[in-house]
Amino acid sequence: MNTKELLERFKATRSYTEKIVEPLTPGDFESQPVEWVSPPKWHLGHTTWFFEQFFLVENKADYKWHNEDFAFLFNSYYNTIGDRVLRANRGNLTRPLVEEVLDYRKSVTERVCVYLETHTLTPEQFEIIELGINHEQQHQELLLTDLKYVLGNNPLFPSYDGTARVSSTNEGDQNWIKIPEGIYSIGYDGSEFCYDNELAKHQVFLHDFEVSNHLVANGEFIEFIDAGGYSNFEYWLDEGWSWIQKENLSCPMYWFNQNGEWNNYTLAGYQKVNPNEILSHISYYEAAAFAEWKGMRLPTEFEWEVASDNFKWGKRWEWTASNYLPYPGFDKPEGAVGEYNGKFMMNQMVLRGASVATAPKHSRKTYRNFFHPHFQWQFSGIRLAKKQQL
Repeated sequence: MNTKELLERFKATRSYTEKIVEPLTPGDFESQPVEWVSPPKWHLGHTTWFFEQFFLVENKADYKWHNEDFAFLFNSYYNTIGDRVLRANRGNLTRPLVEEVLDYRKSVTERVCVYLETHTLTPEQFEIIELGINHEQQHQELLLTDLKYVLGNNPLFPSYDGTARVSSTNEGDQNWIKIPEGIYSIGYDGSEFCYDNELAKHQVFLHDFEVSNHLVANGEFIEFIDAGGYSNFEYWLDEGWSWIQKENLSCPMYWFNQNGEWNNYTLAGYQKVNPNEILSHISYYEAAAFAEWKGMRLPTEFEWEVASDNFKWGKRWEWTASNYLPYPGFDKPEGAVGEYNGKFMMNQMVLRGASVATAPKHSRKTYRNFFHPHFQWQFSGIRLAKKQQL
């Protein structure tokens, strides 16, 4: 990719973020029902701050901040950069107004475009713009998942967009993909962008295994519920069992049982659960419990990567049985960029693939997503593997 292509991708990315928020009302922009959901207005400001902080400020000696308060308001977790608003308090930002944040986006976008049009970029400058684009694409998906939580916890269950369809079904017949025992290469080794946690390419030994070409559908999970899946501790990891007891959970996020019939909130509004639709908004704990109930297991992230060319993926983020840990040879970069992935390598589980909410051109089979095992609000699902007999 050359600088001209980088510029066009930058423009397209900035535009797509703004398209996502077009259907929102003023109140939607500022709502934060829970600590781990950020208001859409904050996402708009944060993805803009990233380019201002890491590119414009670093490369223009006479640069003047659009608003000096914004670095404090829209920093996320970068301790290297300085103080920031606590994540739980992002919903308190009734000021600046949405219009001011959109003006901030326009100003920074224009300044970056002018720089890219008038300068020959160094490799380091090219890399930070490319990282910023991919960072904003991550937040585009978070925008969709966060605003779904905002709207899905509104008593009126408003539709985000009547044309929004992020549901999908499996294609073809269900079968089991057999992968032979052997030594396999894991990790990214191409020439395009990837995150540092996908490096360095290394080898792993895998026993032979079988993995399903289908993701688990709603109807299959209803069978788990009807069989007492949420009330039988034998299926659950200890922390998962404690979690569902504490939270009083008995179904996936956004599901409601009314008069014996399952309904769910979707971005297109409140609807009956389609049994053929691929299951979504499942925690790792629920995925592991379902697999145990089926007499199956979740694949490791290495098994998933090796087998991924043999099945269609990209409709749901798929929980794996792997803890989020560094690959052999991983070395966290210095400075603020080094805080991007490395410091989160503890107490989280890896998800592979992508989802229907993932931004265009933001997926690859080596991509390592990661969340704490109790989170449900992402478009996450289940792919089963058979238990191995060694």
